Amino acid sequence: MIEIRHLYKAFDNHMVLRNLNMKINEGAVYGFVGPNGAGKTTTMRIIAGLLKADSGQILIDGEDIDARHKELIGYMPDFFGVYDRLRVKEYMAFFASIYGLDKEETEKKIRQLLELVRLTEKKEAYVDSLSRGMKQRLCLARCMIHDPKLLILDEPTCGVDVGAKMEIYRLIIKLAEEGRGILIVS
Repeated sequence: MIEIRHLYKAFDNHMVLRNLNMKINEGAVYGFVGPNGAGKTTTMRIIAGLLKADSGQILIDGEDIDARHKELIGYMPDFFGVYDRLRVKEYMAFFASIYGLDKEETEKKIRQLLELVRLTEKKEAYVDSLSRGMKQRLCLARCMIHDPKLLILDEPTCGVDVGAKMEIYRLIIKLAEEGRGILIVS
């Protein structure tokens, strides 16, 4: 599915990534673990197209990643902005519009994803009224609105209680069983 070859990245003459090679297969969950400053978030941002590598190659299904392939990736950053004054369904619809989903498809995807993350009963609630765990689940749903093949989840359970962590991991396993490649950063 996705292969990283000889990835390099430096900031102000400080080498953050040096010859990183990695392969992520469909239907598998990978943990990308390391200490702060090891380059994990930098790698995720490069894969998601938010940061440019100094050199190296990222392939999706054997092809160099470019703007046409970005829709294959769903990225959940470790610190995500939520639009507090939007209702849950408005928040999801906003992101669906970014990917060009039509109204009928948007409504269907919102219904399916809110059911998946168990937030159907919160669709009319304002995002700022949700607990931290619910916001995490909402952001997981948001990064799947366009049905990506690869999910990059940067600290998906950071700051949530044990019950919410279990719920998020249950969702991650279910998504992998559906054939998505999943990369979890911690």
